Amino acid sequence: MALAKRILLFLAVNFLVIIMISIVLNVFHVQPYLQGYGLNLKELLIFCLIWGMGGALISLALSRQMAKWMMGVRVIDPKTQNADQRQLLSMIQQLCRQAGLRDIPEVGIFESSEPNAFATGPTKRRSLIAVSSGLLNRMSDKEVEGVLAHEISHITNGDMVTMTLVQGVVNAFVLFLARVLAYVFSGLGKRNEGSSSGSYFSYWIFVYVFEFVFMILGSMVICTYSRFREFRADKGGAKLAGKEKMIAALESLKKLKDIQDPEMQKAAFQAFKISTPKKAGIMRLFASHPPLEERIARLKTTS
Repeated sequence: MALAKRILLFLAVNFLVIIMISIVLNVFHVQPYLQGYGLNLKELLIFCLIWGMGGALISLALSRQMAKWMMGVRVIDPKTQNADQRQLLSMIQQLCRQAGLRDIPEVGIFESSEPNAFATGPTKRRSLIAVSSGLLNRMSDKEVEGVLAHEISHITNGDMVTMTLVQGVVNAFVLFLARVLAYVFSGLGKRNEGSSSGSYFSYWIFVYVFEFVFMILGSMVICTYSRFREFRADKGGAKLAGKEKMIAALESLKKLKDIQDPEMQKAAFQAFKISTPKKAGIMRLFASHPPLEERIARLKTTS
């Protein structure tokens, strides 16, 4: 039943993205970029920017609600009488004051045996910090504080917005370059009478091939920035909670790395993690998080 809901949610969001972007294209009177087998670069660039950035921005706008639906996050009532929840809220409020955040994020808990936490939301004012039951049950107070400081640093750094912009630019680049090169390699612009329909078919084949190749390369760029922001959030977390607590949190995550929730291993959930399994060889280029050993070592050498 949960899987069916997630599939329905995925389809609904993608349908919404298509509808919204189609409306934007009509509002801005974007014309077809292939006109009589001629390539209009201006229209193509506008088309790619709207599709590339539009999908990313809509996903950002829905990110907080999507996280609640996908992860089953239960938002804690600020007036809760539950002692453990009040302690968690108090810890986050204190860290937010230290970080200079004027608005306290929503705080939620989701059921998962895997020690995990994440921050998301379209703006600093409309952000969410969620922690797993596994993290709260298996980590000490000082380790939890280190994790929370890391997530609050993501919010203060504006990482959700910056990551969205990087994703949008990469998307637009992939769409644009794939179509330009497909136009050149397919010979579509030659306009030979007997080959125009064949060229049009080969054009779309080249588009799909180039999009696949460039998306792989683009993923490497996105993952490189993602690893950079994790190092930066670790450093920010160390400043907020103290280096000792941030290192203790990462070392605890390292010890508990074998506790994995099968649901959380799917690609769609990797963005909602504070760490991911270590990858070897060339696959390290596609890791969204640096190895915990490297994160701990870097923190120990920073002043």
